[in-house]
Amino acid sequence: METVSTAAGPKGELVVVWASQENSDALTARTVASDGASFPHSRTAAPVSLHVATYRPHLTGSVSIARHSQAHNHVQPMPDGAVLLVGARCRWRDGAAESNAAVYDADGKLLRRGVLGDGIADVQATLSGDIWVSYFDEGVFGNFGWGEKGNPAPIGSPGLIRFGADLAPAWRYPYDGQFDAISDCYALNVSGNDAWAYYYTDFPIVRVRAGAVDGWSTEVRGAHALVVAGDRVALFGGYAGHRHRVVIGSIKGEGFSVNRPARLVMPDGRPVPRAAVVLGRGSELHVVVGTTWLKAGFEDLASA
Repeated sequence: METVSTAAGPKGELVVVWASQENSDALTARTVASDGASFPHSRTAAPVSLHVATYRPHLTGSVSIARHSQAHNHVQPMPDGAVLLVGARCRWRDGAAESNAAVYDADGKLLRRGVLGDGIADVQATLSGDIWVSYFDEGVFGNFGWGEKGNPAPIGSPGLIRFGADLAPAWRYPYDGQFDAISDCYALNVSGNDAWAYYYTDFPIVRVRAGAVDGWSTEVRGAHALVVAGDRVALFGGYAGHRHRVVIGSIKGEGFSVNRPARLVMPDGRPVPRAAVVLGRGSELHVVVGTTWLKAGFEDLASA
């Protein structure tokens, strides 16, 4: 079995999509053009089977799904043992949108499908089943048919949307807030019922609480994960030589006050491998390298 995708859940659990090598290839397929450009598939050529496993840290549950057609899936646990799979790409063609969200019950039975839009960067669900979705630039500005003449505007144009458990939009990030609109959401962290985001172009840290948006400006550019603990925030990653950077600070007034930068390394001191998946959820940073899962709490990061 091959790892297809991994995600952190609302209780600090790790959720992993597993599939056979053949099915894994189908679920992550891309077309590479002669000039080297790579285009991810939105669907598999034929339905495939997969398994969604939950670890805390040992295996606590598994859902087997017999026929699934969405490619490049984000995964999240849902109430009552159900699981959510969301395809990152969603085409508008022939006057209709592809469905790219599916909820399966604990026995692998399809409960409902929905359309969450194209260009999805991350998906994080709450314990009650609310679904926060962030979008990268193609989802915001349009691709795969969205935004073309005669076609609908991209669903993801706000950059951050909360959907209900029924997969219907319930809240959208405002275009006219304190900070500029989202062009590309680099990091999302849903902690309890609060959603935190960090986005291009000015890279503010924003918090959505009960529909109200608060934000803090930063000088940190290019991070791709964030961890929160009260009024303290850690930003992981950055451009070029800052790939393993951790910036620890506090949100004070209107800005992010940096205490000190650090560098994230593996327990033996080696650099974090380039292929590692790094996820921020609540006050924990999750690092997945192959089949190895590591977690660092905020205090661990602050003392690094």
